Amino acid sequence: MKTRSVNTSMPLTRRQVLKSVALVAAATAGGLRLYSDQTSPDAAPDAAPDDEAAKQIRAKLQAIPMDQKVNFTNDEWRKILTPEQYRVMREAGTEAAFCNAYWNHHGKGRYHCAACGNLIFDAATKFDSGTGWPSFYQPVKDSVVTVRDSSFGMVRDEVRCARCDSHLGHVFDDGPPPTGLRYCMNSVSLKFELEK
Repeated sequence: MKTRSVNTSMPLTRRQVLKSVALVAAATAGGLRLYSDQTSPDAAPDAAPDDEAAKQIRAKLQAIPMDQKVNFTNDEWRKILTPEQYRVMREAGTEAAFCNAYWNHHGKGRYHCAACGNLIFDAATKFDSGTGWPSFYQPVKDSVVTVRDSSFGMVRDEVRCARCDSHLGHVFDDGPPPTGLRYCMNSVSLKFELEK
């Protein structure tokens, strides 16, 4: 009987490589959760505190005009953010890929900073990067700042909210036209507002 050998090596596409890297990074960053309450944009895995101190801090935040900086202490942020938001936004954490609220979200509207409400992205600039995190090619003008990040043995550009300095994600130079940039964001750092 004649046997045939089959060539099992296939070139990987860019999307397959990015997906594999994203899964490894997510697992390393805090454990991969395949099913999460946060897979829906309308669901939250844990609620932000709602005690009297949290209400006072939220009222203080709402009183600050949108064109002014927010300079809260970490203790104040801890009182109004969920534990996962605090870990990502105040400690520069990363949420798991492919099981976060906005990675596969296609609504028309705007994305705001989940901490302070600053307008960050228009949904028209969102694209499918294949990485498992929401990706945009351009932020709203003057809404973000970038800071060099050399953690975990990598050199990247961290993206922070220009109003409250919360960690949103990172920006890379492998995005689509017209900018060639990929703003790779954490869903937990964003709050979506549907276009009316």
